[in-house]
Amino acid sequence: MKILIKRPFLYANYEDIKSGKTTDIYFIRTMRILDEEKLSNTEVYMELTVSSMPENYNWAILGGLRDVANLLKGLPISVDAIPEGTVFYKKDFYGIKEPIMTITGPYGKFALYETPILGFLAMGSGIATKAARIRKIAGRNTLIISFGARRTHPAISPFNSFYAYIGGCNGVSCILGAEFLGKNPVGTMPHSLIIIFKNMRGSEEEAWKAFDRIMPKNVPRIFLTDTYTDEVDESLRAVISIGKEKTWGVRLDTPSSRRGSFTDIVREVKWKLKANGFENVKIFVSGGIDEDSILGLIEAGASGFGVGSAIASAKIIDIAMDITSIKKDGKWIPTAKRGKFSGRKKV
Repeated sequence: MKILIKRPFLYANYEDIKSGKTTDIYFIRTMRILDEEKLSNTEVYMELTVSSMPENYNWAILGGLRDVANLLKGLPISVDAIPEGTVFYKKDFYGIKEPIMTITGPYGKFALYETPILGFLAMGSGIATKAARIRKIAGRNTLIISFGARRTHPAISPFNSFYAYIGGCNGVSCILGAEFLGKNPVGTMPHSLIIIFKNMRGSEEEAWKAFDRIMPKNVPRIFLTDTYTDEVDESLRAVISIGKEKTWGVRLDTPSSRRGSFTDIVREVKWKLKANGFENVKIFVSGGIDEDSILGLIEAGASGFGVGSAIASAKIIDIAMDITSIKKDGKWIPTAKRGKFSGRKKV
Protein backbone atom coordinates (compact mmCIF):
# COMPACT_ATOMS: atom_id res chain seq x y z
CA MET A 1 0.00 0.00 0.00
CA LYS A 2 1.32 3.44 -0.96
CA ILE A 3 1.98 5.80 1.95
CA LEU A 4 1.26 9.43 1.11
CA ILE A 5 4.14 10.89 3.11
CA LYS A 6 4.52 13.87 0.77
CA ARG A 7 1.08 15.29 1.42
CA PRO A 8 1.22 17.99 4.10
CA PHE A 9 -2.38 17.53 5.26
CA LEU A 10 -4.61 14.52 5.81
CA TYR A 11 -7.55 15.21 3.54
CA ALA A 12 -8.99 13.92 0.27
CA ASN A 13 -8.98 16.20 -2.76
CA TYR A 14 -11.43 16.18 -5.66
CA GLU A 15 -9.39 13.66 -7.65
CA ASP A 16 -9.26 11.29 -4.68
CA ILE A 17 -13.02 11.35 -4.28
CA LYS A 18 -13.77 11.15 -8.00
CA SER A 19 -11.39 8.22 -8.51
CA GLY A 20 -13.00 6.25 -5.70
CA LYS A 21 -10.19 6.48 -3.15
CA THR A 22 -12.55 7.57 -0.40
CA THR A 23 -14.94 4.68 -0.93
CA ASP A 24 -15.16 1.59 1.24
CA ILE A 25 -12.96 -1.20 -0.10
CA TYR A 26 -15.81 -3.66 -0.48
CA PHE A 27 -17.23 -1.59 -3.33
CA ILE A 28 -13.94 -1.97 -5.20
CA ARG A 29 -14.05 -5.72 -4.67
CA THR A 30 -17.71 -5.84 -5.67
CA MET A 31 -16.95 -3.99 -8.89
CA ARG A 32 -14.17 -6.42 -9.76
CA ILE A 33 -16.51 -9.38 -9.27
CA LEU A 34 -19.34 -7.79 -11.27
CA ASP A 35 -16.97 -6.83 -14.08
CA GLU A 36 -15.58 -10.34 -14.39
CA GLU A 37 -19.08 -11.82 -14.28
CA LYS A 38 -20.37 -9.32 -16.87
CA LEU A 39 -22.91 -7.88 -14.41
CA SER A 40 -21.59 -4.37 -13.88
CA ASN A 41 -24.17 -2.90 -16.28
CA THR A 42 -27.10 -4.33 -14.34
CA GLU A 43 -29.67 -1.56 -14.20
CA VAL A 44 -30.79 -0.82 -10.68
CA TYR A 45 -33.06 1.54 -8.83
CA MET A 46 -31.55 2.72 -5.55
CA GLU A 47 -33.17 4.89 -2.96
CA LEU A 48 -31.75 6.89 -0.09
CA THR A 49 -33.77 6.90 3.12
CA VAL A 50 -33.22 7.87 6.74
CA SER A 51 -31.95 5.05 8.94
CA SER A 52 -31.95 7.05 12.14
CA MET A 53 -31.86 10.56 13.55
CA PRO A 54 -30.24 11.81 16.75
CA GLU A 55 -32.26 11.53 19.94
CA ASN A 56 -35.19 13.96 20.12
CA TYR A 57 -34.93 14.76 16.39
CA ASN A 58 -38.26 14.41 14.60
CA TRP A 59 -37.23 16.12 11.37
CA ALA A 60 -34.13 17.09 9.42
CA ILE A 61 -32.98 19.51 6.72
CA LEU A 62 -31.41 18.12 3.56
CA GLY A 63 -27.81 19.20 3.04
CA GLY A 64 -24.90 17.91 0.97
CA LEU A 65 -26.84 17.75 -2.29
CA ARG A 66 -24.63 20.32 -4.00
CA ASP A 67 -21.55 18.11 -3.71
CA VAL A 68 -23.46 14.94 -4.61
CA ALA A 69 -24.69 16.59 -7.81
CA ASN A 70 -21.17 17.63 -8.78
CA LEU A 71 -19.82 14.17 -8.01
CA LEU A 72 -22.40 12.44 -10.22
CA LYS A 73 -22.40 15.04 -12.99
CA GLY A 74 -21.96 13.52 -16.45
CA LEU A 75 -22.72 9.93 -15.47
CA PRO A 76 -25.31 7.96 -17.51
CA ILE A 77 -27.74 7.77 -14.62
CA SER A 78 -30.96 9.44 -13.51
CA VAL A 79 -31.06 11.19 -10.13
CA ASP A 80 -34.12 12.59 -8.38
CA ALA A 81 -34.01 14.32 -5.02
CA ILE A 82 -35.93 16.68 -2.80
CA PRO A 83 -34.48 20.22 -3.00
CA GLU A 84 -31.58 21.21 -0.80
CA GLY A 85 -32.80 22.81 2.41
CA THR A 86 -36.06 20.83 2.43
CA VAL A 87 -37.46 19.43 5.67
CA PHE A 88 -37.73 15.64 5.64
CA TYR A 89 -38.78 12.92 8.06
CA LYS A 90 -37.73 9.38 8.83
CA LYS A 91 -41.10 7.94 7.84
CA ASP A 92 -44.32 9.15 6.28
CA PHE A 93 -47.77 9.21 7.87
CA TYR A 94 -48.18 5.48 7.22
CA GLY A 95 -44.82 4.51 8.68
CA ILE A 96 -43.14 4.00 5.30
CA LYS A 97 -39.62 5.30 4.74
CA GLU A 98 -39.84 7.93 2.03
CA PRO A 99 -36.81 8.33 -0.24
CA ILE A 100 -35.07 11.68 -0.16
CA MET A 101 -33.15 10.74 -3.30
CA THR A 102 -33.24 8.01 -5.94
CA ILE A 103 -30.64 6.89 -8.46
CA THR A 104 -31.47 4.81 -11.51
CA GLY A 105 -28.90 3.41 -13.91
CA PRO A 106 -26.17 0.82 -14.51
CA TYR A 107 -24.83 -0.08 -11.07
CA GLY A 108 -21.23 -0.13 -12.23
CA LYS A 109 -21.39 3.52 -13.28
CA PHE A 110 -21.91 4.84 -9.76
CA ALA A 111 -21.18 2.04 -7.26
CA LEU A 112 -17.85 3.63 -6.29
CA TYR A 113 -19.65 6.74 -5.10
CA GLU A 114 -22.06 5.28 -2.55
CA THR A 115 -19.68 6.04 0.32
CA PRO A 116 -19.06 9.72 -0.52
CA ILE A 117 -22.72 10.24 -1.45
CA LEU A 118 -23.80 9.08 1.99
CA GLY A 119 -21.03 11.07 3.63
CA PHE A 120 -21.99 14.31 1.90
CA LEU A 121 -25.65 13.90 2.79
CA ALA A 122 -25.19 12.63 6.34
CA MET A 123 -22.86 15.42 7.37
CA GLY A 124 -24.47 18.19 5.33
CA SER A 125 -27.91 17.30 6.67
CA GLY A 126 -26.59 17.06 10.22
CA ILE A 127 -25.06 20.53 10.09
CA ALA A 128 -28.06 22.13 8.37
CA THR A 129 -30.46 20.47 10.81
CA LYS A 130 -28.55 21.63 13.87
CA ALA A 131 -28.45 25.19 12.55
CA ALA A 132 -32.18 25.00 11.84
CA ARG A 133 -32.94 23.74 15.35
CA ILE A 134 -31.01 26.65 16.83
CA ARG A 135 -32.76 29.08 14.50
CA LYS A 136 -36.16 27.66 15.45
CA ILE A 137 -35.49 28.35 19.13
CA ALA A 138 -33.86 31.75 18.55
CA GLY A 139 -36.60 33.06 16.28
CA ARG A 140 -36.38 35.02 13.05
CA ASN A 141 -35.02 38.27 14.44
CA THR A 142 -32.01 36.95 16.37
CA LEU A 143 -28.60 37.19 14.71
CA ILE A 144 -26.93 33.78 14.42
CA ILE A 145 -23.38 33.55 13.06
CA SER A 146 -21.52 30.30 12.43
CA PHE A 147 -18.20 30.36 14.31
CA GLY A 148 -17.49 26.70 13.57
CA ALA A 149 -14.36 27.04 11.44
CA ARG A 150 -12.02 26.49 14.39
CA ARG A 151 -13.97 23.46 15.56
CA THR A 152 -13.55 21.30 12.47
CA HIS A 153 -10.87 20.21 9.99
CA PRO A 154 -9.97 23.21 7.78
CA ALA A 155 -10.58 21.15 4.64
CA ILE A 156 -14.28 20.92 5.44
CA SER A 157 -14.75 24.35 7.00
CA PRO A 158 -16.34 25.71 3.79
CA PHE A 159 -18.72 22.73 3.69
CA ASN A 160 -19.58 23.27 7.33
CA SER A 161 -20.16 26.98 6.80
CA PHE A 162 -22.25 26.45 3.66
CA TYR A 163 -24.73 24.15 5.38
CA ALA A 164 -24.82 26.19 8.57
CA TYR A 165 -26.08 29.00 6.35
CA ILE A 166 -28.53 26.71 4.54
CA GLY A 167 -29.88 25.67 7.93
CA GLY A 168 -30.54 29.20 9.10
CA CYS A 169 -27.40 31.07 10.15
CA ASN A 170 -27.33 34.71 9.05
CA GLY A 171 -23.65 34.56 8.21
CA VAL A 172 -20.39 32.65 8.62
CA SER A 173 -16.95 33.61 9.87
CA CYS A 174 -14.99 31.29 7.54
CA ILE A 175 -13.66 33.29 4.59
CA LEU A 176 -13.81 30.50 2.01
CA GLY A 177 -17.18 29.33 3.28
CA ALA A 178 -18.53 32.83 2.74
CA GLU A 179 -17.06 32.90 -0.78
CA PHE A 180 -18.91 29.70 -1.70
CA LEU A 181 -22.09 31.40 -0.52
CA GLY A 182 -21.35 34.65 -2.35
CA LYS A 183 -21.45 36.49 0.97
CA ASN A 184 -19.05 38.55 3.05
CA PRO A 185 -17.56 36.75 6.06
CA VAL A 186 -18.80 38.00 9.42
CA GLY A 187 -16.90 38.27 12.69
CA THR A 188 -15.92 40.47 15.61
CA MET A 189 -12.45 40.52 17.20
CA PRO A 190 -10.29 38.02 19.14
CA HIS A 191 -8.96 38.37 22.66
CA SER A 192 -5.44 38.51 21.21
CA LEU A 193 -6.17 41.97 19.78
CA ILE A 194 -7.23 43.25 23.19
CA ILE A 195 -4.28 41.63 24.98
CA ILE A 196 -1.67 43.06 22.61
CA PHE A 197 -3.05 46.59 22.76
CA LYS A 198 -3.52 46.45 26.53
CA ASN A 199 0.10 45.47 27.09
CA MET A 200 1.73 47.48 24.30
CA ARG A 201 -0.46 50.61 24.26
CA GLY A 202 -1.79 50.63 27.81
CA SER A 203 -5.54 50.00 27.55
CA GLU A 204 -8.37 48.07 25.96
CA GLU A 205 -9.68 51.37 24.62
CA GLU A 206 -6.72 51.55 22.25
CA ALA A 207 -7.75 48.23 20.71
CA TRP A 208 -11.37 49.27 20.25
CA LYS A 209 -10.33 52.62 18.77
CA ALA A 210 -7.88 50.98 16.37
CA PHE A 211 -10.59 48.59 15.20
CA ASP A 212 -12.96 51.47 14.60
CA ARG A 213 -10.31 53.55 12.87
CA ILE A 214 -8.96 50.86 10.54
CA MET A 215 -11.90 48.60 9.72
CA PRO A 216 -14.17 49.53 6.76
CA LYS A 217 -17.45 51.21 7.65
CA ASN A 218 -19.48 48.20 6.52
CA VAL A 219 -17.92 46.07 9.28
CA PRO A 220 -20.24 46.21 12.32
CA ARG A 221 -18.62 47.67 15.42
CA ILE A 222 -18.98 44.77 17.85
CA PHE A 223 -16.44 45.12 20.64
CA LEU A 224 -15.16 42.25 22.77
CA THR A 225 -15.63 43.27 26.41
CA ASP A 226 -14.65 40.46 28.75
CA THR A 227 -10.87 40.15 28.56
CA TYR A 228 -9.43 41.61 31.75
CA THR A 229 -12.11 43.21 33.89
CA ASP A 230 -15.81 43.05 34.64
CA GLU A 231 -18.06 42.73 31.59
CA VAL A 232 -20.13 45.74 32.61
CA ASP A 233 -17.04 47.88 33.08
CA GLU A 234 -15.49 46.96 29.73
CA SER A 235 -18.81 47.26 27.87
CA LEU A 236 -19.42 50.77 29.17
CA ARG A 237 -15.86 51.84 28.43
CA ALA A 238 -16.06 50.45 24.89
CA VAL A 239 -19.25 52.33 24.06
CA ILE A 240 -18.00 55.55 25.67
CA SER A 241 -14.69 55.40 23.80
CA ILE A 242 -16.27 54.80 20.39
CA GLY A 243 -19.71 56.37 20.77
CA LYS A 244 -23.13 54.77 20.97
CA GLU A 245 -24.04 55.87 17.43
CA LYS A 246 -21.19 53.84 15.92
CA THR A 247 -21.38 50.84 18.22
CA TRP A 248 -23.54 47.94 17.02
CA GLY A 249 -22.92 45.94 20.15
CA VAL A 250 -20.59 44.32 22.64
CA ARG A 251 -19.54 40.69 22.56
CA LEU A 252 -19.40 38.56 25.68
CA ASP A 253 -17.29 35.41 25.42
CA THR A 254 -16.73 34.94 29.14
CA PRO A 255 -15.00 31.60 29.93
CA SER A 256 -17.12 29.08 31.79
CA SER A 257 -14.80 29.19 34.81
CA ARG A 258 -15.66 32.88 35.30
CA ARG A 259 -19.33 32.89 34.39
CA GLY A 260 -21.37 31.85 37.36
CA SER A 261 -24.74 32.52 35.75
CA PHE A 262 -24.11 33.72 32.21
CA THR A 263 -27.71 34.84 31.85
CA ASP A 264 -27.30 37.04 34.92
CA ILE A 265 -24.16 38.59 33.43
CA VAL A 266 -26.00 39.33 30.17
CA ARG A 267 -28.96 40.72 32.08
CA GLU A 268 -26.74 43.04 34.14
CA VAL A 269 -24.77 44.28 31.13
CA LYS A 270 -28.00 44.99 29.24
CA TRP A 271 -29.51 46.82 32.21
CA LYS A 272 -26.48 49.03 32.84
CA LEU A 273 -26.02 49.85 29.17
CA LYS A 274 -29.62 51.01 29.08
CA ALA A 275 -29.27 52.87 32.39
CA ASN A 276 -26.37 54.84 30.93
CA GLY A 277 -28.28 55.82 27.81
CA PHE A 278 -26.93 53.08 25.54
CA GLU A 279 -30.20 51.23 24.97
CA ASN A 280 -29.40 50.84 21.26
CA VAL A 281 -26.23 48.83 21.97
CA LYS A 282 -26.85 45.11 21.49
CA ILE A 283 -25.27 42.14 23.23
CA PHE A 284 -23.65 39.43 21.11
CA VAL A 285 -22.81 36.20 22.94
CA SER A 286 -20.43 33.36 22.07
CA GLY A 287 -18.77 30.41 23.76
CA GLY A 288 -20.53 27.08 24.27
CA ILE A 289 -23.83 28.25 22.82
CA ASP A 290 -26.35 25.50 22.08
CA GLU A 291 -30.08 24.84 21.93
CA ASP A 292 -30.50 24.62 25.68
CA SER A 293 -28.91 27.99 26.45
CA ILE A 294 -30.14 30.32 23.73
CA LEU A 295 -33.67 31.04 24.92
CA GLY A 296 -32.58 32.05 28.41
CA LEU A 297 -29.88 34.33 27.02
CA ILE A 298 -32.36 35.99 24.65
CA GLU A 299 -34.74 36.60 27.54
CA ALA A 300 -31.82 38.14 29.46
CA GLY A 301 -31.13 40.58 26.63
CA ALA A 302 -28.86 38.92 24.06
CA SER A 303 -29.56 39.91 20.44
CA GLY A 304 -27.05 37.74 18.63
CA PHE A 305 -24.95 34.61 18.94
CA GLY A 306 -21.77 33.14 17.57
CA VAL A 307 -22.29 29.37 17.49
CA GLY A 308 -19.24 27.17 17.01
CA SER A 309 -19.00 23.64 18.39
CA ALA A 310 -22.74 22.95 18.46
CA ILE A 311 -23.00 23.27 14.69
CA ALA A 312 -19.48 22.21 13.68
CA SER A 313 -19.74 18.96 15.63
CA ALA A 314 -23.41 18.36 14.87
CA LYS A 315 -24.61 14.77 14.95
CA ILE A 316 -25.11 13.30 11.51
CA ILE A 317 -28.39 12.21 9.98
CA ASP A 318 -27.88 8.50 9.32
CA ILE A 319 -28.86 7.85 5.70
CA ALA A 320 -28.87 4.51 3.88
CA MET A 321 -28.68 3.73 0.16
CA ASP A 322 -30.33 0.52 -1.02
CA ILE A 323 -31.33 -1.30 -4.17
CA THR A 324 -35.10 -1.72 -4.14
CA SER A 325 -35.64 -2.72 -7.78
CA ILE A 326 -33.60 -4.38 -10.54
CA LYS A 327 -34.29 -4.40 -14.27
CA LYS A 328 -34.17 -7.85 -15.86
CA ASP A 329 -35.21 -8.69 -19.41
CA GLY A 330 -36.61 -5.19 -19.78
CA LYS A 331 -38.83 -5.47 -16.73
CA TRP A 332 -38.41 -3.88 -13.30
CA ILE A 333 -38.43 -6.45 -10.50
CA PRO A 334 -39.18 -5.18 -6.97
CA THR A 335 -36.47 -6.52 -4.67
CA ALA A 336 -34.96 -5.31 -1.42
CA LYS A 337 -33.15 -6.62 1.62
CA ARG A 338 -34.98 -7.24 4.88
CA GLY A 339 -36.23 -4.09 6.56
CA LYS A 340 -36.54 -2.15 3.30
CA PHE A 341 -39.59 -1.52 1.13
CA SER A 342 -39.12 -2.92 -2.38
CA GLY A 343 -40.16 -1.25 -5.61
CA ARG A 344 -39.70 2.13 -7.25
CA LYS A 345 -41.15 5.19 -5.58
CA LYS A 346 -41.78 8.84 -6.26
CA VAL A 347 -39.56 11.42 -4.55
